[in-house]
Amino acid sequence: MKKLSLCVFLIYFTSAVSQKTENDSFITVTSPGGFSQINDLLFPGAVVYSGTDTSQVYVQHKGIKMWCDYAAFYQTDNFIRTFGNVKMNQGDSIRMSSKYAEYNGKSQFAFASGNVDMKNPGTTLKTDTLFFDRAKQQAYYRSGGIVTDTASTLKSRTGRYFIAEKRYQFLDDVKVTNPEYTIDSDHLNFYTENGHTYMYGPSTITGTTSKVYCERGFYDTRADEGYFIKNSRIEYNNRTITGDSLYFNRGTAFASATNHIVVTDTVNKSIIKGHYAEVYRAKDSVFITKRALAISIQDRDSVYIHADKLMVTGPEDDRVIRGFYDVRLFKTDLSGRSDSIITRQRTGLTKMISKPVLWSGKSQMTGDSIHIQSDTKTERLDSLRVFYNAFIIDKDSIDGFNQIKGKELIAKFNDSSELEVVHMYKNVENLTYLRNDSGKLIGIDKGTSGRWEVTFEHKEVSTTTFYNDPDSDTYPPEELPENARELRGFIWRGDEMIATKEDLFKGKPAPVLTPIKGIPLPKLEEDFFKKDKKIEIHKNSRLKKEDLQTRSEDTQEHIREKENEG
Repeated sequence: MKKLSLCVFLIYFTSAVSQKTENDSFITVTSPGGFSQINDLLFPGAVVYSGTDTSQVYVQHKGIKMWCDYAAFYQTDNFIRTFGNVKMNQGDSIRMSSKYAEYNGKSQFAFASGNVDMKNPGTTLKTDTLFFDRAKQQAYYRSGGIVTDTASTLKSRTGRYFIAEKRYQFLDDVKVTNPEYTIDSDHLNFYTENGHTYMYGPSTITGTTSKVYCERGFYDTRADEGYFIKNSRIEYNNRTITGDSLYFNRGTAFASATNHIVVTDTVNKSIIKGHYAEVYRAKDSVFITKRALAISIQDRDSVYIHADKLMVTGPEDDRVIRGFYDVRLFKTDLSGRSDSIITRQRTGLTKMISKPVLWSGKSQMTGDSIHIQSDTKTERLDSLRVFYNAFIIDKDSIDGFNQIKGKELIAKFNDSSELEVVHMYKNVENLTYLRNDSGKLIGIDKGTSGRWEVTFEHKEVSTTTFYNDPDSDTYPPEELPENARELRGFIWRGDEMIATKEDLFKGKPAPVLTPIKGIPLPKLEEDFFKKDKKIEIHKNSRLKKEDLQTRSEDTQEHIREKENEG
């Protein structure tokens, strides 16, 4: 009877192998030494193949190869279950190992569990359970996984690998860890061939010296550079940079920004704005242009500086601001213009260079260069100096200009940052309109002296004093012709006055903004478990119907809804 049973089994087995060989749609199984058996108690309806101490069971089907310690093959259903040291290879693209795997030859759908390790060129995926659809050439997990490539480790709760594109899609609790930085995101696409990463939704790149935030961005994990759009910002050295588009290279410590840029310095309470900027972290410098504006925030009255180009350099405790070309300065009680400007926050000294002009109240001050000194503790104006060819012009109430000129001017401000006293030194000349109490012009005084001093009260002239051999003549208005009513070097620049913050850009065309090449949202991928494609579950499979259904919390739509809520 035993011999008869063995003969019947061998006939059955030989016939089955013959059928499978003739039609490659069938799974083929090879057991070391041809050993197989029927075990209806554990695997009803299956042929059980066992390996030996030196050789494993070998399985083939349409380009996929599997090895295992033992397998249960349900020949009629073209379905196989593999156990113990399972390995599954698909050409050169997939190398997978696990404790358990099952494979359906009809649907070409595989499932693996227990220390799943899937390798493809350049990356390794480790997870607890993995679904593999060979028909779509996609692998999927949703119980947490770790992907390692040559530069980084990527973790997420849900992941999907598109074999043809060599692309991973990571959703929910995504974290990329690199020796230099970490990335946290809700949705991240990673290309294994080149290490390119696309981030969607709130994403943060955190390094030892900087932090990047964006809601859409690209990062090359191997070259350590990327660009970011949509609510993007870079934080470093107590500075925050925002803009429509940001570029960042970690290796060179360089960043650039385009359109609607704001650089905020929290330590020095300053803001820089513009539409193009370059940042060199190692040099601690920022260069900004296209309607560049620097704002020094003060409790009582902020200072605004506009120039065609602005450069901010130096460490946080010694920032230096330089402005070049058509510099414009505005403060509620003081404004000015010059060709260039340098201001050092540690010393509180501002230097206006080349054709500088200042307006305070009704007074215009010019010279070869002007220095403005602020109190570094109170941030109030302390004093100013005009070097060489100092000239003050005060527009008369009706039709003339009060004028005084000399070699050098020194002015002091009171605690309210208002002019308190002005001194003019060396070769002083003056021309003053004299009026009676009713405002009628009664004479014009012209004179010279070695030094001149004027004091102010409530923004009005209180006293005027001439020192060192003063000499003056008063002329009736009709005796002093119009061409004699201006001192040599007189230039009234009142039409250039910066009266408001808006005047900082008066007469300048709106900047032409650079078109931003966006990063479109990725297409909504078809569900891995497609609703209209029912995956057949074998009655002996470890899977249940609900295991092969898409859960709402695992979809891109759910992630986008979370982003919109945020």
